[in-house]
Amino acid sequence: MPYYSDELIEEVRAKNDIVDIIGGYVQLTRKGSTYFGLCPFHNEKTGSFSVSGSKQMYYCFGCGAGGNVFTFLMQYENFTFGEAMQSLAERVGIDLPSQELTGAKKREADRRALLLEIQKEAAKYYYMLLRNARGQRALSYFRGRGLTDETMKRFGLGYSDQYSNDLYRYLRSRGYEDEVLKDSGLVSFDEVRGAHDKFWNRAMFPIMDIHNRVIGFGGRVMGDGEPKYLNSPETKIFDKSRSLYGLNIARTTRENRILLCEGYMDVIALHQAGFDNAVASLGTSLTSGHASLLKRYTKEVYLTYDSDGAGVKAALRAIPLLREAGIAVKVINMRPHKDPDEFIRALGADAYTERIGAAENAFLFEVRMLQERYDMGDPQSRTDFYNEVAKKLLGFSEELERNNYIEAVAARFRIGFDNLRKLVNRQAMGGVPPVRAPLKSGVNEKRKKEDGMRQSQKLLLTWLAGDYGIFDVIEGVITEEDFTEDLYRRVAAQVFEQYRREGAVNPARIVSQFFEAEEQREVAAIFNARIREIETEGDRDKALWETIIRVKRNSIDCQTAHLEPTDLEGLMRAVEDKRALEKLEKRLR
Repeated sequence: MPYYSDELIEEVRAKNDIVDIIGGYVQLTRKGSTYFGLCPFHNEKTGSFSVSGSKQMYYCFGCGAGGNVFTFLMQYENFTFGEAMQSLAERVGIDLPSQELTGAKKREADRRALLLEIQKEAAKYYYMLLRNARGQRALSYFRGRGLTDETMKRFGLGYSDQYSNDLYRYLRSRGYEDEVLKDSGLVSFDEVRGAHDKFWNRAMFPIMDIHNRVIGFGGRVMGDGEPKYLNSPETKIFDKSRSLYGLNIARTTRENRILLCEGYMDVIALHQAGFDNAVASLGTSLTSGHASLLKRYTKEVYLTYDSDGAGVKAALRAIPLLREAGIAVKVINMRPHKDPDEFIRALGADAYTERIGAAENAFLFEVRMLQERYDMGDPQSRTDFYNEVAKKLLGFSEELERNNYIEAVAARFRIGFDNLRKLVNRQAMGGVPPVRAPLKSGVNEKRKKEDGMRQSQKLLLTWLAGDYGIFDVIEGVITEEDFTEDLYRRVAAQVFEQYRREGAVNPARIVSQFFEAEEQREVAAIFNARIREIETEGDRDKALWETIIRVKRNSIDCQTAHLEPTDLEGLMRAVEDKRALEKLEKRLR
């Protein structure tokens, strides 16, 4: 990650108002001093996503997502911290210092930049060819598929000339050497043919990464050549198992789902019809890499694969990968048409919207496809089918979820709920791990005590961030060293230091000191925790002092437990701390 000084990071953060930034992605409504909207990181019907202008932070009380303006771009746009820093700096006109790289890293970065430059140059050339006399056949093909000029421009569609070394000669004329062209995936070299283009006489589809940089191409042959569709080989900048066509546009959709297709034309047709949340894998079956990539942008995927046998098989392969990634899956029925492109041209966008609304739960789709392998008119075959379904239902580890699916399957496939549940339990008898004996006395209590102490330390930090008067109360009693949880101690150090230096606490600046996503999430939770309402001021003071005493007592216990017998100075400090604690307890009583 590039190194930027804390001062520069804070300057960039402070000049980018979080309400303005997030307001460009989420519709926000002001309630008092805080803004609320629907969380972009999980599906919800009531807005639990809050944005605080005073704290310059966001926090979702539903899913726990939270942080500052950098965190938001890293979560929403899938940026690295460096990319978020660059984006926000450009927005407010701050020039970032160039980063010094080691020799090897600089060569690698230069190589990647050069390969990206070549892909961009090729895309511009293909785009130009489509729009002159040489590209008329491909232009007619695109128009015959119902694409408008605006859509062709939006997706950068082009044409590769019928001469098999046309792009090679063009790129050489632009000064690119053979040594780098061989790594671009656009040119091949062999002893017989010499240098020749990977793509020729094809309608061209540029493939872009999430930052709208061209990283590869797909090409559809004009005429009867083979293969019908051809994709760029993998290069230093193109990994087809981790790239999705159309994701550069779909990642900013307002929809809470992604439509997953099989082909380029399906994606383009859906986008032209108004469905800007469509993507496709690149000539390969869906991979776990694709599933992980989708997980960053959505929690729900609608499969809109071809309706033929191959499409069904592809869907059955994709469902478990998506489910394993934690994505809810539904399946859209394209019949009687083959694919989304054909469906849209035949029936239109409204009919497709209806199909989205009627999409089938992926598990029930799997069961329905499984049923087609059995003769339901034969008692034995029907019994075998129910046993297979029972095995599949065991895949749901949560009892409530499993029972919901048992109920749904029982209703659809004509088997009583109780009968199916008994069958599931019977299938489980041989595979469920034995019931564990209760843990030895004291183990659970210790875990409970540890969790309670974490909560007390978190609660005290929440109080400190919201009421600066508490610093006067704890002066000489509590320091950052009394927070024994590592993360909370680091947060406390920032909180105490800021208050000592500035007389205030800046939560958004503190979040910037943490780079791990989970740490940022937990720090944001500290500064956005809701402290339960306490009826009277006396009750509030009592709760505060009880929390202070718990934190201090735990700190003393931890220090004492780690003292060496010969550490007389440490022992004396522990004795003094215990005396101070006793005075606090007497004061509370």
